[in-house]
Amino acid sequence: MIVKSVLENLGVHYNYVQLGEAEIREDLTEIQLNQLKDILFQYGLELLEDKRSLLVEKIKITIIEMIHHSNEQPVVKFSIYLSEKLNYDYTYLSNLFSEVTGTTIEHFIISHKIERVKELLAYNDLTLFEICRKLHYSSVPHLSNQFKKITGLSPSYFKKMKQKNLIALDNL
Repeated sequence: MIVKSVLENLGVHYNYVQLGEAEIREDLTEIQLNQLKDILFQYGLELLEDKRSLLVEKIKITIIEMIHHSNEQPVVKFSIYLSEKLNYDYTYLSNLFSEVTGTTIEHFIISHKIERVKELLAYNDLTLFEICRKLHYSSVPHLSNQFKKITGLSPSYFKKMKQKNLIALDNL
């Protein structure tokens, strides 16, 4: 809605505005382009003109939605899921992502999965086995090893640490 409003206020004609993307009908003048960048920046948004950067953002958004905002993880491999969702060969997506971000898609996915595990450990009553199944880890030891590698803590120690910091409502 912010992007739509900004485009309309600047008198820029567009075909559509969807989450993270807008298609502008005509070329913008340099002044309009700078105004658009400045206003979007004030809202914490950034203008991506480069198609490669735009595709990398789509990859990131797809991964974040899949891990953080979906109750069910896809049953297929992430590589197949991304390839089908974005209609590109996974090797191309992987190479592009690494080239633009300096990290691999796999590392990005692992980092987000571990953040999701941390959320579930801290705010849910799920067991490690249930979290393992929910995020499609092959086993609890695999999840635990990955968690420790990224955070430096075991999942059980992390959960104990979080519980220690919580104060019962009656004691506030």
